[in-house]
Order: sequence, then C-alpha cells, then structure tokens
Amino acid sequence: MEGSPMSCSRTGGSKGSIRKRPRRARTLVVALAVAGGLTGAAVATPSFAAYEDDTKNAKQRKAAFTSPFTGLPAKENPVLAVKIDNHKDARPQTALEDADIVGVEKVEGGLGRLFAIYSSNYPKSLGPVRSAREYNVEQMQMFQRPALAYSGARKAVVDKIKKSPLYGVSHDDHPDAYERGGDNKPPHNLYGHPDKLLAKAPKASKASDIGFRFGAAPSGGTPTDEQTVDYGSSQTTFNWSAKEGRWLASFDGEPAKGTSGERLGGKTVIIQKTDMPPDSSGETPYIETVGSGEATVLRDGKAFKTKWERKSATGDTTYTLSNGKRMPFDKGQVWLVYQQR
Repeated sequence: MEGSPMSCSRTGGSKGSIRKRPRRARTLVVALAVAGGLTGAAVATPSFAAYEDDTKNAKQRKAAFTSPFTGLPAKENPVLAVKIDNHKDARPQTALEDADIVGVEKVEGGLGRLFAIYSSNYPKSLGPVRSAREYNVEQMQMFQRPALAYSGARKAVVDKIKKSPLYGVSHDDHPDAYERGGDNKPPHNLYGHPDKLLAKAPKASKASDIGFRFGAAPSGGTPTDEQTVDYGSSQTTFNWSAKEGRWLASFDGEPAKGTSGERLGGKTVIIQKTDMPPDSSGETPYIETVGSGEATVLRDGKAFKTKWERKSATGDTTYTLSNGKRMPFDKGQVWLVYQQR
C-alpha cells in the first residue's frame, strides 16, 4: 500500500537499490513489531473518529435528562399546559396519550374537565381546547411559569391569569395558534398547535421537580381492580389491566379512547381528595390544590393510602406513605384526579 511503512520498491540503476524508509516510518515499524511480538497478535490502533464518538456518547450519557413528570428519559423541554374538553360531544380527544400528565377536574353542574401537561413530547395538534377556571391560576404554578392554552374564561379569570406568572395563551388573544376542525360541532372542535402555542411563550419554564417520585412499588397496598370518581353528572373509572400493565380509563361508563384509536390510561393514578368550595362566581368549584389531605395512589393493580401536601402555590405536591416515606410512582403517564372530600 502506498505510503505504508512496510512498502518498498526498486529504483532504476544497474545495481538496483531499495528506497529507504523515512526515520519516522522506521521508528513506527519497530514499535509495531515490538508490540506485536509481545502480544503475539497484530496491533490494532484506535481511530480518532472512534475516540471522538466515544467522547460524544459519554457526554450524552452524562447529560441524559429524566422527566420529573414520568420518570422516563426525555428532552428537557418547556411545559405546555392545556385545558381539554371532556363533554360527551367533545370525545374522542386528540393526543391525550402523548401527555406526561392528564388531570381530571370537577366543574359546574357536576361535569368533568381535563387538563394535559406536555413536555417530553409535543404532538402536531391537541384538543379540543376549552375554557380556564379560577383555580387553574394557583394550580398551574406548580409548574412555575408554564404556557397555559385555553379557550375563553370569565373576565375575572382572564385578569387573574394575566397578572399571574403563567403565560396565558388563549384562543381569544392568539387565534393563529388554533384551528377549528374534526367531526365535533362548536364549541367542541377547537384544536391547538403546540409549536405555535409555545412560540407565544418564549420563556416558559422547562420541566422541573413538582414532587413526583418514581421507583419500585412499596410493600403493602390493597389489591384493586377498579376505582371510580363520581362528580354527579360525570364519572371517571380506572380498571387495572395486567396485560397492559396500566390503568385503563373510562368516561361515563364508556372506554376512553383518543382519535388515534388508542385506549387512554396511565401507569399511575392519583386520586387526590380536597375541598372544592364555590369560586368567586359562586357557580364553579374552586379546587384547593394548596393544603393537605388524603390521596389514593393506584399502581401495579394495588391501591396505596397516602397523604398529599402542598405548602404554597409554587411548592411541590408530595405524596407520603404512613411510614413517612415518599410514595414511588410507576414510570410512565400519570393521571391526577381531584375528588371532593
């Protein structure tokens, strides 16, 4: 091979001469020969590209991010909170299965509404998007300064959102981030685009610790196949599926599915009992998310009794077992359901 230390060629001349190798090349030959003789095998020299790849991989491993919302590897992205319609005419919803956290809330008339938290992954579109409530201002501050996507709210609520640390990205103020579509009729057919929604919130907080802990299931717990939270005019039920290793959700007795056809449900379900007095309108429940109380955590086909506590609007919500240890969740999507105590 041309340029190899072991190559040689004859040059012209009656006596014939062998071209001498440069001193540097002769030194390399000797070094390789000695190394080969010691090992009894040919010497493999690592390439710079391989070294560069190893260095890059090491940095990537060191910089790996774990979602504080799911316990799974993820990108460290800004938090997008979205109010999702759960009226019977709004189903099936789009992209709930892509959320890190799905919340179930009681609203006026005993109906239920949802919120979804996206950070690990952003779908192309999501919804249907509906209105915000007064308690969302305090509730959503557990994510520090997320983008909050919603469609409509009482003026008093809008004023509160605008005065809060939240990035309110409403349909009224930013219609270009939304579109009407799908098979549902208005007002159940408004969908948001995460890329456009987040563009309206350039400094939205990235995912950070909100109090969730993930790990192996603790000892104890009560074997449980089914759990229902009833708001009066709506019910949310979770059934344990050993086959899928998660809790399958149903709304009003019907299996909950997304527009993708995928069955909705989570690896962990938190049923958090709290007070729900009327808000300033006198009609809508104000869900108390600061304080403490009982919570049932469902995972691995069992129910665990815990105590929840959140000391301030910007504080974490902790879930503690009777032995004083933090309740570990299963890794994956978490559902948080508020229940009136």
